[in-house]
Amino acid sequence: MAVTEETRMRGGSPGLAEALEDHLDRWSRRTGVTVETWALPEGDVEPRVSRAVLVAFREALANVEQHSRATTVSVAVTLGASGLRMTVSDDGIGFTAPRGGRGTAMMRAAFAELGGSLTIGGVPGEGTTVTGVIPTR
Repeated sequence: MAVTEETRMRGGSPGLAEALEDHLDRWSRRTGVTVETWALPEGDVEPRVSRAVLVAFREALANVEQHSRATTVSVAVTLGASGLRMTVSDDGIGFTAPRGGRGTAMMRAAFAELGGSLTIGGVPGEGTTVTGVIPTR
């Protein structure tokens, strides 16, 4: 029986870094998009924070796959005294005006529920970056 990311988060082990690595590896193999991992959190991440990050990651990667025509995605998730910061950037087609659909609303809501925020920025011909911050409570 396969262990899913959600199962891992409920049990707290392995942690967020391992769940992200597993998801990114499977996604990259399936899509052919190269993933560069700049940083993943060391240590324990609160399960509800982990769930919010996973929600945003899944949606950000789905958007890359469906809309961006990217060849590379760069990922960083850091955890410090002030909280957690997540960045997912691609080298795809970018955009001129922000798009807001259900997925974007879901990502923002996952972070807002924990007092955080999430922004999405794009530059035509250069790619898109999703950045989320969840402060330490």
